[in-house]
Amino acid sequence: MQSKIQIHTAEVGSQAIITLSVPAAKADMVADAIRSMLTLAGHKVHRINSEGEEVVSAEDVFPEASPAMALRGFRGKMEWSQQELAEKLGTTQNCISAMESGKRHISVNMAKRLGKVFNISYKAFL
Repeated sequence: MQSKIQIHTAEVGSQAIITLSVPAAKADMVADAIRSMLTLAGHKVHRINSEGEEVVSAEDVFPEASPAMALRGFRGKMEWSQQELAEKLGTTQNCISAMESGKRHISVNMAKRLGKVFNISYKAFL
């Protein structure tokens, strides 16, 4: 049996709205294909939730995000000095400073220790 796809267009000001009706079982596949084509063509594709609000990713909001930024942010949220965090981790203030400035890589072992201290997933620091 062949799937029926309906396409409707409408103009609103200088924009055109295209509406597709596809079988529910194929909806995700069709949407992914359209997103891929538009992205390849250089267009920014925005996702909209069921309330009509744009869905944004953490990467969109924090394009310069890094493990160093996460460490600074979580330490700041806890209102700990670098020295206080260093003592909790059994390391030095200089080590914390180097990790927060991005001069020192955060190892998996250190990320796990940080995750335990902040009570979050260690993956936030990788």
